[in-house]
Amino acid sequence: MSRNNKTNVDVHFERLLLDPEFKKAYAELGPVYKLIREIIAYRIAQGISQKELAERIGTKQSSISRFEKAMKMPSLSFLNQIANALGLEWEIQFNPKTV
Repeated sequence: MSRNNKTNVDVHFERLLLDPEFKKAYAELGPVYKLIREIIAYRIAQGISQKELAERIGTKQSSISRFEKAMKMPSLSFLNQIANALGLEWEIQFNPKTV
């Protein structure tokens, strides 16, 4: 790790955010990335593999992988299946944008 406990990924991400186009695109998809990171964290904390999660919801491991890589935007039904399989409750919340 580099200074301030930042990983190379963190440092690289900070550099990417200096690009206005990247920053705008990330801001638009930021909530999706946050959701995916949270689901991955819960899955890992429970010691559940992608394969096991897929089996719990009746899909293939590759589908979970595509979701976790943000290669596929999830449906609400898919998110609900994942939440149930991980023993989670979830809600959608909208907030006014800050300037």
